[in-house]
Amino acid sequence: MQERTTPLADAIEYVPEDYFRPLELNALFDRIAPLQVDVGCGDGTFLSELAKIIPHHNFLGIERMPGRVRTACRKIERGNLTNARVMQIESSYAIAYLLPENSISTSYLLFPDPWPKRRHQHRRLVNAEFLQSIHRALEPDGLFVIATDEHDYFREIEQLAERSNRFKRESLEQCDLPVTTFEKHFRQRGLEIYRLGLRKVSPVR
Repeated sequence: MQERTTPLADAIEYVPEDYFRPLELNALFDRIAPLQVDVGCGDGTFLSELAKIIPHHNFLGIERMPGRVRTACRKIERGNLTNARVMQIESSYAIAYLLPENSISTSYLLFPDPWPKRRHQHRRLVNAEFLQSIHRALEPDGLFVIATDEHDYFREIEQLAERSNRFKRESLEQCDLPVTTFEKHFRQRGLEIYRLGLRKVSPVR
């Protein structure tokens, strides 16, 4: 039997008409509101919880794995969250080419694939080019929030940010954020979580 869909379910997964032009965000959400982006949103636990507690903001999840996209969409539908959408695409491409300049108030990168083996580390998402793309997409004074259980990756991101003139470090002590599925798993194993907040500043010329 074919699964029923609702108008909300049909709208949750966003498929751009043109993957070579910046997104029309006002049309995507049918309203003007601050945009928060969950880069690599996984199963949508964090995205849907955040959309629920901040209904006056828009939320976009970016995820490349189809199964996770479907799960995230179901969670958004079950919560009847009209302020959240999910897009299936590679994160680096979406940030660099699809998100308009100065369009994001807050972006989250929570527990990205750490690629711990040295021969695989070139596959890590965060590099100088990625930070440059995030800076371009963030609004003035926008915030980039990162969390990982991999200390080596965390130090690498810290050093990239320190060498950049595009961000200043920001304390996350006052940020009361939902817990992701990965974080729950890592906490159960007693692993330490490393967090970094990067506030956008204009680059020194």
